[in-house]
Amino acid sequence: MQQQPEVLYEDNHLLALNKPAGMPVQGDQTGDEHLLQWAAAYLKQKYHKPGDAFVGLIHRLDRPVSGVVVLAKTSKALTRMNELFRSRNIRKEYIALTTRPLPEQEGRLEHFLDKDIKNNRAIVFRKEKPGAKTAMLEYQLLEHRDGRFLYRVLPHSGRFHQIRAQLAFSGAPIVGDLKYGYPVPNPDKSICLHAASLRFTHPIRNTALEIDAPLPQVYLRLVPRF
Repeated sequence: MQQQPEVLYEDNHLLALNKPAGMPVQGDQTGDEHLLQWAAAYLKQKYHKPGDAFVGLIHRLDRPVSGVVVLAKTSKALTRMNELFRSRNIRKEYIALTTRPLPEQEGRLEHFLDKDIKNNRAIVFRKEKPGAKTAMLEYQLLEHRDGRFLYRVLPHSGRFHQIRAQLAFSGAPIVGDLKYGYPVPNPDKSICLHAASLRFTHPIRNTALEIDAPLPQVYLRLVPRF
């Protein structure tokens, strides 16, 4: 049975959810329940709305990735949050689990990424290529034990599959990520990449807001002391 989202934060304008791995953010060809659908039903039931609840999509997470997704409850919040994401005034923090180390305990990865549309994956280049876009992230090793490496990852660009592709290209594919070279799947078909935190200025209240999502149990089983 599919795990259900957890409400992390809610006010009159925003709804932040901890998306479980395996749930799509929006509808796809599978017809499976998606996060927007769940959120609309949640708001309709909670506030006894006679019609459909407004739920605005601001950003996405890949289906096998878990973590924070912020949705807009008003059109005003949607417009302003979209501008925050476009202008990169959002601090995103991810947690990634690998079985191979990155080059240093902490550092920066800079590459150029293009998209392989046919295979729905990112292609990474060390040097600039026509059509490829710059991609940069910072990483820090949080814990290393029993051949597992737990990293904090801060992306500075929002490219398609950026973290997954850059870590794999650098020799450390994310646990469970078959698309980028990890040899075996996780039992639930998730990958061990988690959107752990979003920090931004509230689009209406103009106050600092930090939303954190607890790690899924799979991380705690693999790295129990974290």
